[in-house]
Amino acid sequence: MEDYLILMRLDILTKEAQPSPEQLQVYMKQYQEWVNSIVAQKKFKSGTALSTEGKVIQSNHIITDGPYVETKESLAGFIIIQAENFEDATNIAKNCPILMGEGNSVEVRKVMGIHMEEE
Repeated sequence: MEDYLILMRLDILTKEAQPSPEQLQVYMKQYQEWVNSIVAQKKFKSGTALSTEGKVIQSNHIITDGPYVETKESLAGFIIIQAENFEDATNIAKNCPILMGEGNSVEVRKVMGIHMEEE
């Protein structure tokens, strides 16, 4: 088993794209059911949602507010799973309920290494 990162992107900035409180409750239930199905397979490692505000630091040390306002698709959160291979990870990711939203996307990336604190 190897670790894979599932990045979830959706429009978290455009006011018209935001769900009503009732819709949000349904979406969160669907998301939790999806995560619980991964936990039941003993393939869930960790994950979290991300705030809508942030800072972007460019190579020349220019710091701007982010995520980029002109980009409608923002990184909303991620989970780390264990999977046999890319195909297995992709099969898990394709069931993410975020994909029910038009324009939303999920990206699967293999975790290649872990930074360890020196002792």
